[in-house]
Amino acid sequence: MTVSGTTSLLISEMREFASFKPCTQRFIRRSLDVGLGRSDAFRLWARDAAESAAIRRQYIAYQPLKKVRGTVPDPCETAVPTAFLGTLVGIAAGDLAEERIDGFPPFRFLYERLLGAEVRPWLPGIFCAAAALPQIDPQQRKRLLQSLSEAAATAPAWSIAQPGFYPEFIKDAAA
Repeated sequence: MTVSGTTSLLISEMREFASFKPCTQRFIRRSLDVGLGRSDAFRLWARDAAESAAIRRQYIAYQPLKKVRGTVPDPCETAVPTAFLGTLVGIAAGDLAEERIDGFPPFRFLYERLLGAEVRPWLPGIFCAAAALPQIDPQQRKRLLQSLSEAAATAPAWSIAQPGFYPEFIKDAAA
């Protein structure tokens, strides 16, 4: 890919992130810090005891990501990767239950950064399964499932380009 193509992709990723609600942006940044081990999420993100407890739950929930990362199954295989799907549906349900991710686009944005571009074909199914679980409020469940576009649900192929933009903590944005 040319430099201008890479720059264009990076700018479109930044624009997409900027289109998310501030609370969603904050959750994605925090989740990347937890999931990628970039920094101490407690120090950066915990504003109170409830948020500290949520971060602790997220650290525990994200532990299996270490094992799943790099083992994304080929979507063309006929065998259903139940362990892979079950692990990610459970993690995704926890994220969706926090009610900071308000649709498929921010979900996809987060998870393709946590796991890489190769997870893209699996994300619509993981998202739908997690959003349909009983721990998700019925009204939120409806909004989440309606956020999955027909194009995303029926995509015949997905880009193999790795994400280039990984949003990070910004001190002024924390206020």
